Amino acid sequence: MAKGSTRSNEVNEVTKQIIAEAVAEEYEARGINSNVNSLYESTITQINQGQLEQEKKPMPTIGSWYKRILRKAQENDNPDYKFHYSYLIKVMKQYIREYNGQMAYFDGQSTFELLDGAPFINLDISQLEERFARPLAQQILLSWIWEKFVKRNSEDRRKAKQKRVIVDEAWMLLPYPEAVDFLNKMARRARKRNVSLAIISQRFQDFYEKPEAQAVLTSSDTKLFLAQDKSEIEYLKEVFKLSEGEANYLITAQKGEGLLKVGNDTAILKITPTKKEFEFVETNLNKLANG
Repeated sequence: MAKGSTRSNEVNEVTKQIIAEAVAEEYEARGINSNVNSLYESTITQINQGQLEQEKKPMPTIGSWYKRILRKAQENDNPDYKFHYSYLIKVMKQYIREYNGQMAYFDGQSTFELLDGAPFINLDISQLEERFARPLAQQILLSWIWEKFVKRNSEDRRKAKQKRVIVDEAWMLLPYPEAVDFLNKMARRARKRNVSLAIISQRFQDFYEKPEAQAVLTSSDTKLFLAQDKSEIEYLKEVFKLSEGEANYLITAQKGEGLLKVGNDTAILKITPTKKEFEFVETNLNKLANG
């Protein structure tokens, strides 16, 4: 967020240190530490089915962090820190609700809880501006999903369920090194927590041009290829070792037709969604408008 939509090189280790110090002070001010019980108010709020329930403390927000940065900047007498405080105050203002920042929707308390047992949860960010706000929201949501959905699934191995995290339009994350690192971590480590990662993208060339992002795809044992444009088929052949016949099939494949590769096995398939499934996947605006 501090790098901004321009991906500024002004953010360095000093900037990160200032950010980290202010974040740590925000949690310390609320009495929150490594003890999980510090997340809750000391008083019991209610008894639910014989269980004592405590109210969670309000978490720090970007807005409260920003006010702390303003105070620390005024108190700062270290000339090496002056520029970095000034930079943060300028670039982070766009996220602050109190100043009506253009991206102030990132400033606030999280109120959404993943519904345990729900078969499918869709976090829709399609209405966000796609050049910067959407990939930023993708990364924030992935971090939240990792903590709340993936890691929590393995807290009690006896209750761990098979879960899947699906990242649509994953190409939007590729310009951001932190996001690519996160996808790689998710691809490598989620399976240990009984969670699989599925990446969906229509722009394979973006992955091809970033070797560090290819690891996310090549580490996947199952791959589904739908109809491909001639301009990208050579990239797919090289990375996924497709035969000439497989490549030619993908160039001529019709809607819903594709290749499914699981390990070394390949099968041709045709996907025909049910009417109920189309309620979730239909994107044709004309069909949606006509009901």
